[in-house]
Amino acid sequence: MSQKNHIVDYLTETRNKGGSDLHITSGAPPACRINGTLEALSDQDIDADQAKELVLGVISESQRARLEEDLELDFSISIKDVGRFRANAHYVRGSIEGSFRYIPTEIPSLEQLGHAPSVSDLCSLRQGMILVTGVTGAGKTTTIASMIQKILRERSCVAVTIEDPIEYVFDHGYGLVKQREIGPDTHSFSNALRSALRQDPDIIVVSELRDLETIRTAITAAETGHLVISTLHTIDAPKSLDRMIDVFPADQQEMIITQLSNCLQAVVSQRLIERQDHPGRVMASEIMKINHGIRACMIERKFEQLIGLIQIGTQEGMHTIDESLAHLLINKHISINDALLHCRDEEYIKDNFDAAQTATKP
Repeated sequence: MSQKNHIVDYLTETRNKGGSDLHITSGAPPACRINGTLEALSDQDIDADQAKELVLGVISESQRARLEEDLELDFSISIKDVGRFRANAHYVRGSIEGSFRYIPTEIPSLEQLGHAPSVSDLCSLRQGMILVTGVTGAGKTTTIASMIQKILRERSCVAVTIEDPIEYVFDHGYGLVKQREIGPDTHSFSNALRSALRQDPDIIVVSELRDLETIRTAITAAETGHLVISTLHTIDAPKSLDRMIDVFPADQQEMIITQLSNCLQAVVSQRLIERQDHPGRVMASEIMKINHGIRACMIERKFEQLIGLIQIGTQEGMHTIDESLAHLLINKHISINDALLHCRDEEYIKDNFDAAQTATKP
């Protein structure tokens, strides 16, 4: 495996292999991630100068200036006949390195992603807040893109997205969509969000709730008749609520909890797990939709009781991560080891696995 002189060549090879991510790292060979596993694209390491040349070869002079000032840069690039990539350039021990993630051109439907019908139902909401949560690489951006695509195809509305960077590109459909990117189009999430409120929006998408001011403005937008959709890097609903509330000073938290309990509509938490039935990954999810019981728990800050309320909310379209994992396990999509790795209640998973094994015996 020989070295290549341009990042486009490595991105092309990454896609030809079915990879999702490309990593350019000084002192190591370029590597791509295929179904969660890293694979080297060369048998030779690249040095700091080579890594710098590869990464800087696809960014503009203004982006280089931002990288030098901020020491990191989020951006996106499109390569003809290869695809679109979300990228991050950054310094590591004084050297410039980069990571590139492929963004599919076609936005999959919620059903194709593996979401339950109750997630599609959320797209009919006209106001409030929907949170999509999960670790980095859990598919949050794709889920939100699928939701926005569905909404634009089904009703007349104005959607404003605030992204860092823009990943999926939407058609207007029956409405209008304004996609704004941090850097080229606006200075910050909080500035763009305040501005969005003056752009006659029906839907506001914030790619991430990163700071107090953004969270505060997003809650205000959701309270005042807009549908706000955003993400958090948290694994479930209780941790999502904790994260949002703990950002605020103690003397403001009670007010924020009350506001959030009034405007939050749902939390969709997801993770991607390696399949055992064929190559690829499959989604496991948890869905919490706000009802009177959950709202009361939020106000009283009894977040530890939320999982029990999700368990009894099946008729309202809710399910826990363990129920999702058990379904995938019983249908032989994932292994027992992976199910146990991602679950809350190991006994629940083992009981479901044993019952399925018994049922299949002759």
